[in-house]
Amino acid sequence: MVIDYANFGDVVTFDTTYGTNKELRPLGVFTGFNHHRGLMVLGAALLYDETAGSFKWLFESFLVAYASKRPKTIFTDQDPTMAKALSEFNDEIEFEKTWEDMIDTYAIHDRSWLDTIYKLKGKWAKCYMKNEFTLGIRSTQLNENLNEDLKDYLKSDLDVAEFFEHFDWVIEQKRERKLQAEFNARKKFPQLGLKNSPLLKQVVQVYTPVIFQMLHDQYDLASAARIKNRQEDLLVHTYTIEFMHKPGEFIVSYDTADKTFSCSCRKFEIVGILCCHVSKVFDFLDIKTNPDMYILKRWTREAKSSVSWTIREQMWKKMST
Repeated sequence: MVIDYANFGDVVTFDTTYGTNKELRPLGVFTGFNHHRGLMVLGAALLYDETAGSFKWLFESFLVAYASKRPKTIFTDQDPTMAKALSEFNDEIEFEKTWEDMIDTYAIHDRSWLDTIYKLKGKWAKCYMKNEFTLGIRSTQLNENLNEDLKDYLKSDLDVAEFFEHFDWVIEQKRERKLQAEFNARKKFPQLGLKNSPLLKQVVQVYTPVIFQMLHDQYDLASAARIKNRQEDLLVHTYTIEFMHKPGEFIVSYDTADKTFSCSCRKFEIVGILCCHVSKVFDFLDIKTNPDMYILKRWTREAKSSVSWTIREQMWKKMST
């Protein structure tokens, strides 16, 4: 888990929706995505309760275990049903109107809890999270499959030692499936839908299959988009992108000085792959390969290469002393 966190601990989810022993003590589990977008367990703790003091101890202990390396983003569980429903709105004005309509429709009198959630909207509402690196994760709901696996192994009458022994079995099974996925990814490459695309020929060698498919989908979407308007100032070129049968516009900016691109959808800043809007501009500018700055190592086939060996060496040194 230490090695996995060193490679993929940029975005972490933390969930305590388990009541796994006869005292119903909560099990807190830290999870994340690997470069195949597969679920990884990065840490776990059996808590006495869910008070602020227990969580403070847990997060401090977590940082100690991982050499004080903090994740860029961490998801915790509040009200996933409402959060998911309200996170679908792209526009802040639309979100604010929908929120007020919800309050009026249900005639909610005691708004103290809702007011607290509203103040935290920047941490869960999609339209306010365009500056957050999330890998596309929206809630702790990606842990649902893990929850089911744990229920099959973790019984209510286990003591602490037995509890974590059974927990380890679940993790080992998931790790074996992950290794099989990595093996399968290395021995074959996805078939190209556009055989004459230099950009796709470049990234199919670099990305894991699932990430390559995501980029391929964006490339396909770009073919359905058009540049509605462009403004080419001395340093910054701006392109307005739209789709024929979809509402809304997206603005792509190209800084000619440092050769960087940014889009109003902020897909690269959020997920780590380029969007179809930037791909459309690439095509217009006759850019045939993905610039290195837009190939995020954590999504590549070699994501684990350097960090893993460094961590292993550190662990061996600790064991030998």
